[in-house]
Amino acid sequence: MRYLLSLILAGALLLGATPVPPVDLSVDQRQRLGAGDIVVLDTLPPGAGKETRGATGLAVLRASPTEVWRVLTDYRNHVRFYPRVTGVDVLQSDDRHALVRYQIGVGPMSFAFHMDKYPDPVRRRIEWHLAEGKSNSLFRENSGYWQVDDASGGTLVTYAIAVRTILPGFATAGSERQSVVDTIMALRKLIEGNTGASPR
Repeated sequence: MRYLLSLILAGALLLGATPVPPVDLSVDQRQRLGAGDIVVLDTLPPGAGKETRGATGLAVLRASPTEVWRVLTDYRNHVRFYPRVTGVDVLQSDDRHALVRYQIGVGPMSFAFHMDKYPDPVRRRIEWHLAEGKSNSLFRENSGYWQVDDASGGTLVTYAIAVRTILPGFATAGSERQSVVDTIMALRKLIEGNTGASPR
């Protein structure tokens, strides 16, 4: 009986070393992840509104989960990997919540918006949405999450966003998906010090 319990425990530990991605992936998509590709799905984060547009991207980074988590929770330095972000002000911050003001540039124009962020260091997950009662410029909805998991050879990161702006849908169609790709590629370049793999 003791031997059987040891086998069960060992099996559970082995299973825990390779987490199941937070979204369903095909065999081909899992193989692409293992090959270093960025996999992008037309999946919205939980709680996204019906009129939002967005995507979910996954990639394996050659770094430890601790290192990736440290970069993601360093809000003041998000300009290093978020496309078009030109400034960040952390207005409030504690272990469970941060209120962050982002400045973004689109061509000659500049816009600001406020995010409520909720880091969970135990699950290594950060969820966010627009801060109520604050000026959010073009955005009517902006929500999502980062998830950081152990993976063979590095860290599996999952990045999901859902966005709705004052602009008509056709004006921004496809930009959310490209933003997911660009953000993960920039994060990979920052952490790994190279250009990373292109999505397919």
